[in-house]
Amino acid sequence: MNLADLSCLTPAGSTPLSVNPRLTQAQAELTRPLSVIDETGQSRTIRIPAERGLTLYVDKRELVTLMTLGAHPEWLVLGYLLNQRLIGSVREVESVTVDWDVGAAAVRTRDGIARIEERTARRVVTTGCGQGSVFGALMDDVDRIALPPEARLRQSQLYDIVNTIRVHDSTYKAAGSVHACALFVDNRLLLFVEDVGRHNAVDTIAGWMALQADLPRGERVFYTTGRLTSEMVIKSAQMGVPVVISRSGITEMGLHVAQRVGLCAVGRATNRRFLCFANAHRIVFDELPVTEPVATA
Repeated sequence: MNLADLSCLTPAGSTPLSVNPRLTQAQAELTRPLSVIDETGQSRTIRIPAERGLTLYVDKRELVTLMTLGAHPEWLVLGYLLNQRLIGSVREVESVTVDWDVGAAAVRTRDGIARIEERTARRVVTTGCGQGSVFGALMDDVDRIALPPEARLRQSQLYDIVNTIRVHDSTYKAAGSVHACALFVDNRLLLFVEDVGRHNAVDTIAGWMALQADLPRGERVFYTTGRLTSEMVIKSAQMGVPVVISRSGITEMGLHVAQRVGLCAVGRATNRRFLCFANAHRIVFDELPVTEPVATA
């Protein structure tokens, strides 16, 4: 079978624009066993992430190959198209068909993507794992992003989020070598995703969010184990998330974008320690440490 013809696996037909696209539910093993030799010279079996390539076709046109664990490939594809600004809504997509036998995802849109050749002609190599790339127009609409000005997160909720991630059962604990991203409303976990690159994880969450008819009310908070680069900050802001927490640091351009769009960027968040790099007014400090008064002579 020609990979570009995978979209034929999904029957054609008109669908009301009020419904979500048809999605397959392709399953893939997240980890694989590997025999290794440890520091004592003994053989033992561990598990490693099962990284695999997923080539994305849009209306039979090859677009990009994503390296992924494959936990939720359909959400990943939708989130990727949204975050690259190639579609404005998942309602523009009729179906996403993933076939792991050929390592391909076929997207069928309802009316095509206008000027797709022009819009995907310029690529920018990013700081993402495995040298990812984004299309050059990603920064063009930054100033149009409007985050809720009143959004706030309590310090105590921030600590709850960090602890929730710490105790969460994960592929990282079993096999390492992956990044995790999570979406919270206030301090309540909605979705936890792991992948070989942090950008795949955030795209998967974006795809899932776009399919939801109604998300719970509250402040949206995004957590990532990866550093806060410009593209991670942009993608978070595009998802309407005003607060992003990372256990890593931030880059200069990531800081610039966060300041520009009003996003609260928190990094080095472990246990009860963190650094707020931008827009600290969004944090309500309700658990400041008690300091002893300085004795005077």
